[in-house]
Amino acid sequence: MRLLALIAGLLAIPATSAPAQLASIVVRDARIWTADSSRPWASAVAIAGDRILAVGNPVDLARHIGPGTRVVRAPGRLITPGFIDNHTHFNSAGALLLGVNLLDVADAPSLIRRVREAAARLTPGAWMLGGDWGAYEAWAMNSSGADRSGRDPFRPTRDLIDSLTPDTPALLARWDRTAYLANGKALAVAGIGCGPEGVECRDGVPTGRLTPAAAERVRAAIGPKSLDQRLAEARLALAELRQFGVTTIHDITPPEQFEVYQELRRRGELTTRVFARPTLDKIGELRALGIKPGFGDEWIKIGGLKGFVDGIMGNSSARFYQPYLTSGKLGEWRTMMEPPGNMERLLFSADSAGYWPMVHAIGDHGIDTLLTLFDRVITTNGAKPRRFRMIHAQVLRDGSVADRMARLGIVAEVQPYHAIDDMRWMEERIGGRARWAYAFRTLERAGVLLSFGSDWPGTNASWYPTNPMMGIYAAVNRQTLDGKPAAGWFPEERVSIETALRAYTVNNAWAGGEEAIKGRIAPGYLADLVVLDRDIFRIPPAEIKDVQARLVIVGGRVVQERR
Repeated sequence: MRLLALIAGLLAIPATSAPAQLASIVVRDARIWTADSSRPWASAVAIAGDRILAVGNPVDLARHIGPGTRVVRAPGRLITPGFIDNHTHFNSAGALLLGVNLLDVADAPSLIRRVREAAARLTPGAWMLGGDWGAYEAWAMNSSGADRSGRDPFRPTRDLIDSLTPDTPALLARWDRTAYLANGKALAVAGIGCGPEGVECRDGVPTGRLTPAAAERVRAAIGPKSLDQRLAEARLALAELRQFGVTTIHDITPPEQFEVYQELRRRGELTTRVFARPTLDKIGELRALGIKPGFGDEWIKIGGLKGFVDGIMGNSSARFYQPYLTSGKLGEWRTMMEPPGNMERLLFSADSAGYWPMVHAIGDHGIDTLLTLFDRVITTNGAKPRRFRMIHAQVLRDGSVADRMARLGIVAEVQPYHAIDDMRWMEERIGGRARWAYAFRTLERAGVLLSFGSDWPGTNASWYPTNPMMGIYAAVNRQTLDGKPAAGWFPEERVSIETALRAYTVNNAWAGGEEAIKGRIAPGYLADLVVLDRDIFRIPPAEIKDVQARLVIVGGRVVQERR
């Protein structure tokens, strides 16, 4: 009896509560949009290590604050999950940032300035390549009308840049790749004088102007980029992503880029997570190597596989049922569609291996064709977890296409900035079909999951910024950056701010199969979050494009901070 009484007495003694886990960072006094349906809003978040420890209010989270905790007060700020960009070309962006971007260049002073700046940035021995001069020459940048400049096309010669690049070989391209400019150093390295066809000369001296065929002779002399140059390019690209709060990219990743990502990770310099997407035609090699979907970790992971059905709107090669009003052509099929049946074979192979195909389709004929192929794969291979994506989905045939996408469970991987850039010439090229261009609200209303991103750095005709605020601005306003047209371009396709935020965060996490670890501000999730300088829910929508990321945290580490 005495033993029983002793046990009863011990059970009656109150247990001492375990001490609360201390946070490394606590951000408080902000408005926190969590994307978590169980707690959509909060005012404080605690981080421990690389994970979110607790979400709530400052009083509740005070117990997680210790001597080593950094406390950030952010009154008036909006905190969101880290932005996930659904579509980047990281290596191309880095090359443009380190090298030369001439998209808006159409005169000698601008060319001289850009080339001088690029020559100062490039690593020793590197070539200066591309540039794509004159892309905006025929169109005033961000103009909503069709007014052309009326100027003769800019035709530079090497004398403009030779003195700026004595030791840097340069091969620059016009945006449509119909003309090239080589400097003296490049011509010397390639051993080209006035003899070969396609080399323009004056008084027996090459002017530097080359036809595409002649430019190939110079290109043959270009060696591979060094790892140091590729790392230098990557560092600039990472800095660009950090400043805008992009904490994950769904990247179109060529094989050689994996070495760069791994080296940056080894050095502790990788500040954006990479959901890598090789191209669909690599499925045989991946299977042969035994690389399964999801290979990697929370920093670098092989996700889906990118395919291509048709061309792009920028050069009028997207595939339509009816001809372009400007060219009289229907557009083009991409090489993965040849020979007949090849794309279907690739899709079946990927799906059978558990990979999720993510396929580019832009014109109405291209979109319908891809949906038919997706439908065939899904029906034949039977029910299984899938997150197939249609990349761009730019011009639907009509609203019924959105219903079909929803029935098949296809994710719409779209880039809202495309809408306010392409609207400058879309109706001129395809007329009334533009009504179904970038039909974000139609897709949402049909039940299609919207996934937003940038397509950064763009094409040879446009620069697309990776800043998610630009994408949200475009989706919410459907106006150019100078506010045209006043009512918005096909305003019935505008979406809400919350829809746009979800499409940049929680929806993209789901599209990548990572919804259990990212895309929300919730306990146990990766501590990837952004503190914005203003609350985009409470400012005029026209001001969204000007909002900045004040603090960016990736994996519990502050990677960007503006005072």
